[in-house]
Amino acid sequence: MTGFPPTRRLVLATGLSTLTFACSARPDSPEKAPESKGAWRAGAALPYAAQEIYPALHAGRIHLAGGFIAEDGRISGVTDSHIALDPAAGTWAELTPLPRPRHHPNLISFDGKLVAIGGFEAQSEQAVWVMQAGTWVYDGDSWADGPTLPQPNGESVTGVVDGALHVCGGRKPRGATNESWNNHTDISDHFVLTDLSGAWESAAPLPTARNSGAAAVLGEAWHVVGGRTVAGGNTAAHEVYDAAEDRWRTAAPMPQGQAGLAAASVNGNLYAFGGEYFNNGGGVYPEAWAYDPSADAWSSIPDMPHPRHGLGAVTIGGEIYVIGGALEAGGNQTSPLVEIFMP
Repeated sequence: MTGFPPTRRLVLATGLSTLTFACSARPDSPEKAPESKGAWRAGAALPYAAQEIYPALHAGRIHLAGGFIAEDGRISGVTDSHIALDPAAGTWAELTPLPRPRHHPNLISFDGKLVAIGGFEAQSEQAVWVMQAGTWVYDGDSWADGPTLPQPNGESVTGVVDGALHVCGGRKPRGATNESWNNHTDISDHFVLTDLSGAWESAAPLPTARNSGAAAVLGEAWHVVGGRTVAGGNTAAHEVYDAAEDRWRTAAPMPQGQAGLAAASVNGNLYAFGGEYFNNGGGVYPEAWAYDPSADAWSSIPDMPHPRHGLGAVTIGGEIYVIGGALEAGGNQTSPLVEIFMP
């Protein structure tokens, strides 16, 4: 591993390398889908291995902040590190770290700023999944508190639709205890923010409550795909939000249920990558998919060169940067890989 180390981290010696979730199934084979063209190439690797991340494009650079970090491939702690990739130079730079180490913070560019939403803090080896309601806003120099969500939020999806910031799905604490994954329950809650000086308001709930899904905006439509439930495992659900009508509709499901995946859009199509399952010893999905909204149909694209989960996907220059994640289900083989898909 080369480059600078994570700025500051909460190191937890045990309890992080064997993350477990519901029994998410790996089908014998995914539903047959037509094939689409595309190619992969290597990108500039992260300066350290990271998973459970939500990178974002902001001001011409790809930003990554927070996440689980690893030593020798196994999760070792939570970081506050904040880095950005200059795509033209192919180099990562270290920027102002988050106010505190946090994993699963959703990054998104909104209202001229970079916003980090929700996620989890690790307060001890027993309390690794302490879900947060707060947001942080980066102005290019420092982080400040942003509008607080109505409730703690983690493993949700975000999108900017018709100029407003949307957050939906994920999980929240089911009761007073908020420290482990099993303290939480899946939600369909949907919140919207029109500007960073305002407050979050409720919007039409996501029809299928789930966490660890992915989302992308196609035109004025916000697509939410895949994910899982705490008790029921992976889902292939695909639902689309119309902000003008504050209404959801059902679209063609993914060819198979994938959770812990990433998604991005290019040229009006949605692309989905990776994810994990836990039955039969667990594993990571190599399959990647393209969705054409004009046909309401999925097609397969070339498999990921290195299948991963807990990764991010960011579009820039007509290409999709598929960032970080882990090569095995759970906390093992966390990776610094960046691979670029060219549709």
